[in-house]
Amino acid sequence: MRLTTKGRFAVTAMIDLAMQGGSEPVTLAEISERQKISLSYLEQLFGKLRRRALVSSVRGPGGGYQLARKADQLSVAEIIRAVDEPIDATQCGGRENCRDDRKCLTHDLWASLNERIFDYLNSVSLAQLVAKAQAQAEEVKVMELKDQRARRGEPEPAVPA
Repeated sequence: MRLTTKGRFAVTAMIDLAMQGGSEPVTLAEISERQKISLSYLEQLFGKLRRRALVSSVRGPGGGYQLARKADQLSVAEIIRAVDEPIDATQCGGRENCRDDRKCLTHDLWASLNERIFDYLNSVSLAQLVAKAQAQAEEVKVMELKDQRARRGEPEPAVPA
């Protein structure tokens, strides 16, 4: 089983939307520019996300997309399923006809793996991914400031005890 770009890009775009959005809609062009995902591909993905009621669209000037629910109410599994990304490690797509119209010897193993992957992805919320991305962005800013100070020969600021 492998997650294709469809699922990866959908999750990435939804994290971006959640990080940038709020009361104002976010355009797909903005997401495309920040995440380096083609605009036409985002249009296809967001059409599916909108039909599954994960995002809502606002038309006209100042329009774009917003989350249809709070980020803590959206799971990664929902996002991946919304864009028709299969979460399936079996050869037969779960139909139990892997080998000569019968279940193969390892079918139950792969079906069990599917359940665990789905349970895990279902347990991870968009809000958790946003929090992690924001923390990483903050870490990068701190490191950049330290590098700038070091280049200028400035000492590290004292940390209060």
